[in-house]
Amino acid sequence: MSLKSLTLRHPSKVIQGTVQLTGSKSESNRALIIRALSQGTVSVENLSAAADTVIMNNALSLAEKAHETGNTTTIDIGPAGTAMRFLTSYLNLAKGNFILTGTERMQQRPIGILADALQTLGANIEYAENAGFPPLKIEGGMTQQQRNVKIQGHVSSQYLSSLLLIAPSLEEGLVLEIQGELTSRPYVTMTLNMLQEAGVSHKWIAQTIEIAPQKFQPATIYVEPDWSAASYWYAIVALSDKGEVVLPGLKAHSLQGDIAIVDIMTHFGVASSFQEDGLHITKVNKGSDKVLFDFKECPDLAQTIVALAAGIRRNISITGVETLKIKETDRLAALKNEIEKFGATIVADGETYHVHTQNTYVPENVTFETYEDHRMAMAFAPLALVFDQVTINEPDVVEKSYPDFWSHLQQQGFNVEQQANS
Repeated sequence: MSLKSLTLRHPSKVIQGTVQLTGSKSESNRALIIRALSQGTVSVENLSAAADTVIMNNALSLAEKAHETGNTTTIDIGPAGTAMRFLTSYLNLAKGNFILTGTERMQQRPIGILADALQTLGANIEYAENAGFPPLKIEGGMTQQQRNVKIQGHVSSQYLSSLLLIAPSLEEGLVLEIQGELTSRPYVTMTLNMLQEAGVSHKWIAQTIEIAPQKFQPATIYVEPDWSAASYWYAIVALSDKGEVVLPGLKAHSLQGDIAIVDIMTHFGVASSFQEDGLHITKVNKGSDKVLFDFKECPDLAQTIVALAAGIRRNISITGVETLKIKETDRLAALKNEIEKFGATIVADGETYHVHTQNTYVPENVTFETYEDHRMAMAFAPLALVFDQVTINEPDVVEKSYPDFWSHLQQQGFNVEQQANS
């Protein structure tokens, strides 16, 4: 049953309990590619239940069977951006011919930088419709032409990770030169660290990453719970009258860049304590008067913080968010639309965006759109602790990364009223 909307209320405004988060989809999707390339040498534990990971797993199964049919295999990854980027590289090493496609929005998200880099290496990739965008025609079993490739670093770190994941399986390996500033560096570091867990070594000197051709070693990759999902619980605790939540399995030393939420939320009055039973997050005070927040290394946290700041009437400025324009939706435009529903706004000043809250007010109820974007739904849901009633349209989008989100809210005292599509 698909849902048209969810209406949220929280009578007590007190949050206390334990929330078991799903595995990180960022780690899971990398681990699945590594497992596939290792041909069974590497195993994976605690895979994410997120739809994006399910899609990736199914796509890899389709690719594995493709050579048996001899026909062109169409792989539709729907809205799964990570799957699109990682499979664009992986399918060149698979046996078979493929059409890689996705939703209408996915076909508007650029892939040309990655496809060009792969073509330089020797991949046989063509655009099925519009140059630079999916769908892609990919002929597997590529013969490598060269090992050196240059790629822009400021558009999407997933392009780099996609190439690095296949690097040890290339006949000549890979020398990847990053041009310009690197966005979301922690995600590239995550990729290299996970490859290292599977026995793959690398050299990273200045702007160049080199991976020699090498075999994966027997290993088990354990996927840590999702720090992006944790960010919504930080917002919930910050907005509560009194709040403490335990998040089992999260570690102080994480591969995930979104662990940056620990530091960011100290400025919003939430303390973090890593204990034996998990991460404890607690509302302690009003935080600091810090104004400028840079999300270059953790852009997926920006929506959480903007919605939170607007909800507590705190003026902030954000930077490092240019990549948000090419995500599931134009996230900057979507944020502006939704916070304006209660009087806040976002004003652009070059690549810095100012959140103004002096004209905010408290409506009796407010309805937020989700724009086919899971993070819009989860960033705005915590505002049910500020407003008497919050309605989220098309709430099923959370299945992309955190399918248990609404049930977890219920467990922590939120009243959740569902309205199904007729």
